[in-house]
Amino acid sequence: MAAVGNTLPRMQTIFRFSVIPQLPQNLEPLREMAFNLWFSWEPDATALFEALDPEMWERCYHNPVKLLQRVRQARLREAAEDRDGYVRRLGAVYRRFQDYLHAKDTWFSKNWPQELTGPVAYFSAEFGIHESVPEYSGGLGILAGDHCKAASDLGLPFVAVGLLYRHGYFRQRLNKEGWQEAVAMNINFNDLPVQEVRCPDGTPLTVQVDILGRPVTTKVWEIKVGRIPLFTLDTDVPSNREEDRLITSELYGGDIEMRIRQEIVLGIGGVRALKAMGISPSVFHMNEGHAAFLGMERIRQLMIENNIDFYPALQVTAASNVFTTHTPVAAGNDAFQPELMHRYFDSYARELRVGFDEFLKFGRAWNHQPSDPFSMTNLALRLSRRANGVSALHGKVSQKMWTCVWPNAPIHEVPISSVTNGIHLHTWLAPEMRNLYEKYFGSGWQDRIGDTDLWRRVSDIPDEELWSTHLLLKKRLIEFVRRRVREHRERLGESPDRLRSAMSILDPEVLTIGFARRFATYKRALLIFKDKERLISMVNKPDRPVQIVVAGKSHPRDDAGKRLIQQLYRIIHEPEFEGKVVFVEDYDANVARHLVQGVDVWLNSPLRPLEASGTSGQKVPPNGGINLSVLDGWWCEGFNGKNGWAIGAEIQGGSPELQDEVDAKSLYHILDQQVIPLYYAKPDGRLPLAWINLMRESIRSVSPVYNTWRMVREYTERFYAPAAHRGTRLQANNFAEATELGLWKRQIREAWPQAAVQEIVCDHPRHYEVLVGEKVPIRAKVFLGRIAPEHVLVEIYYGEAEDGELRNPATIRLEMEKQEGEGAYWYAGHIEAIESGAYGFNIRLIPTHPNLTQKHELRLVTWGNV
Repeated sequence: MAAVGNTLPRMQTIFRFSVIPQLPQNLEPLREMAFNLWFSWEPDATALFEALDPEMWERCYHNPVKLLQRVRQARLREAAEDRDGYVRRLGAVYRRFQDYLHAKDTWFSKNWPQELTGPVAYFSAEFGIHESVPEYSGGLGILAGDHCKAASDLGLPFVAVGLLYRHGYFRQRLNKEGWQEAVAMNINFNDLPVQEVRCPDGTPLTVQVDILGRPVTTKVWEIKVGRIPLFTLDTDVPSNREEDRLITSELYGGDIEMRIRQEIVLGIGGVRALKAMGISPSVFHMNEGHAAFLGMERIRQLMIENNIDFYPALQVTAASNVFTTHTPVAAGNDAFQPELMHRYFDSYARELRVGFDEFLKFGRAWNHQPSDPFSMTNLALRLSRRANGVSALHGKVSQKMWTCVWPNAPIHEVPISSVTNGIHLHTWLAPEMRNLYEKYFGSGWQDRIGDTDLWRRVSDIPDEELWSTHLLLKKRLIEFVRRRVREHRERLGESPDRLRSAMSILDPEVLTIGFARRFATYKRALLIFKDKERLISMVNKPDRPVQIVVAGKSHPRDDAGKRLIQQLYRIIHEPEFEGKVVFVEDYDANVARHLVQGVDVWLNSPLRPLEASGTSGQKVPPNGGINLSVLDGWWCEGFNGKNGWAIGAEIQGGSPELQDEVDAKSLYHILDQQVIPLYYAKPDGRLPLAWINLMRESIRSVSPVYNTWRMVREYTERFYAPAAHRGTRLQANNFAEATELGLWKRQIREAWPQAAVQEIVCDHPRHYEVLVGEKVPIRAKVFLGRIAPEHVLVEIYYGEAEDGELRNPATIRLEMEKQEGEGAYWYAGHIEAIESGAYGFNIRLIPTHPNLTQKHELRLVTWGNV
């Protein structure tokens, strides 16, 4: 039919295509840098991409690969012709990039060059490296990303393994009622800085895992993070069944069956992918329990390749595995019912040549019931000889949580230590602060961030310069928040007046408090609103007002967290808070970066001790902000009384409601009496001098310690190098020592029931009255039966006696004095009476062997009972 009048005929688009610009030859280095996330922590590299098209850079969400696919060809030609400007800048940045990639004098090469024959393999369910690769949900992923960046900076032999999610986590949208709605992301991998790993023949590399009796093909992708590769696995492969293609669809999505499938792909598929690429790690590091199946797959491979049994392979695997737990709440640890495990792992257990009940034991408490679930954290602890929490307090909490794995060990001897988390400083530091440090710390300061003497130079920065830089960052934050609020109002179809008013919310001159967290109930996002009238008074005080910026997501299935967001949304729309308390939608790394760089005060108010570490507060001090936090997680260690404020006091045995009441009153008191007066006190009428000094102390005390350079060095020295050494030793001579150790453990377990403490003698002349400075001689007769004495520790376990328990306990090893009959021995030693008080002691027996990593590795202890 012909067109009528000016109406064009309707045509259906059958084919679509994209036109991608061609990079001029002298701009080719941009492509290489776009495919390496090094750009994300190098401001000069980021600036090169942004300069091509600032508006497009924002629309592409800071994704250089996508930018280079969409920028106008004319703009590329213009940049290529700007030889004295853009091209020269590109050359300088590219040379730095190449120098970084090929540096030989790294920290690792100088200090530990012989310790790792293969790399550390770091497994995590999520990696938050940059907002352009949205494969993370929150703190766990951000920590994993920062860990990778620091490993790259330090030159550590290191590979990372994760999953590549087609829909990432989710984008957060709030509707008119303030209810969080999850918007799925449909990620085009061609737009990401990821590349297929290919076989020698050029075909994409795939590995297979078995799920419910069918093979599932998993494709392997690589993301370059500085010097290290992050390998990610993807089941969205045409040859897979539709349900299997969905396994890597969404981070933490689906039901419990989807979770176990994801963890099979991550743990088992990840080990197989490394094997297929010819990568032989010295150490495997599980970042949380999601990847714990990797331990069983390592055992299986060792058995097949070396023709050894399960238990020798277990010794090697556990000796060279490291496990980090992040979750101080039992419900936050993945666990699967026995019936589910049987469906997914019955045939796998047969490959391991262990009975299925024996297989289940590795994911259960030591003294378990047949109906107990299979815990991934239990599995990780059982298959790792080195485990840690992520702050000193969290390490202690974890010891108490997981006594079920070591039921005979005193809590303080449960073999879970701690490595306090840190941040990748160069990622989170504002470029303006970086320039300030460059000016006053001197060139090369970025390679000395752990040097406490270096950070003392913050006192050399003039008050005016430090304050003006901070105000610049705060203004940028406010401009960013205004844009985001306007976008939100526009999407909701609000009036033109409401759209215009969004551009005047907040005030750069007003004390600004930031709070950004996952909206889990224990994080207590609404604690500051507990006494609303008091907060209204603070927010609206004419001469000393306060404003608050809040951000955070709730898990899509956490309705309690969503209700918190909705409650907050309603509060901030009350007239007294309008424009002075603001919620920023869709919290992610980009929002976080603006917040931690621009706020005056960072508020953290979890219910102690449920914050494992809480690294967001560590990102604030290097940018000039100050922490106001409950003494939980890292702040227990970081707070020195002069670098911020501590909220409340822990109430032993109190209810959460009582703790809320106490902490809210403490928070208001600190704000009223300390924070607000100090911020607005300007003796010269211009600068808050006391506040600036507090900023300096915050920068000086936190920056050199709470960073991932220190953290990764600590992992290397305390975990990676010893684990690699022990794993290599157990594999030597065709697994001779591993085989001997496995056999020894079996023999000890069989013989241990006959071990006993038969008699304890205190040889002090006055028995129960001892003077300070005296020695208390102690002898013990023990029966070991057929166990050789060299394989038993005989110890005095003593401490301050209080209410039938021993406080601050310590141990002293007794030495054999003589043998008395077949299998019976006398041991002797003494306690030194150093301080007055009431003390108690007992004698215990623990099996020992040169190849044990943990004192309680066999979980066998015999106590005196005479």
